[in-house]
Amino acid sequence: MKYVDTAFLSLGSNIGDRVHYMEQAVLEISRLPEVRIMSQSSILETAPLDNVNQPAFLNQILKIHVSSSFTLPCLLDSLLAIEDKLGRKRRSWKGPREIDIDILSYEAVVMETDFLVLPHHSLFTRPFIKQLLSEMAELDVYSLFEESLHEKYHSSV
Repeated sequence: MKYVDTAFLSLGSNIGDRVHYMEQAVLEISRLPEVRIMSQSSILETAPLDNVNQPAFLNQILKIHVSSSFTLPCLLDSLLAIEDKLGRKRRSWKGPREIDIDILSYEAVVMETDFLVLPHHSLFTRPFIKQLLSEMAELDVYSLFEESLHEKYHSSV
């Protein structure tokens, strides 16, 4: 399978030194011994979508290889720790943030827990995600998920 031990991450920042936060997030992710960054998109400035009364975002996607011994909960915990290290404050729902790191997909895993939903809804609801994946020649990631998932998010948008 093309995406074995592969995850796609979405990075976003819309307050403070956005470029610095994005660069530091990539650096911190690259320092995880169980993770190797395989490719990354350009950085794209986007308007906020849900909570629109806030500054514009910088967004980027990383394709990473994750060691098979590194569990999905460990990956999530590591990414949350990076957000904390970079000073992320959870102010309000979908509100301004120094850095946001979301797991868009991990292999073909489909799951929903209190802490993690895969694939992330943004994969289907944020046009810039598809744009950046296209730039990376990674639109095949959508073929990992049943059409019902695509429809679920598009019917609720």
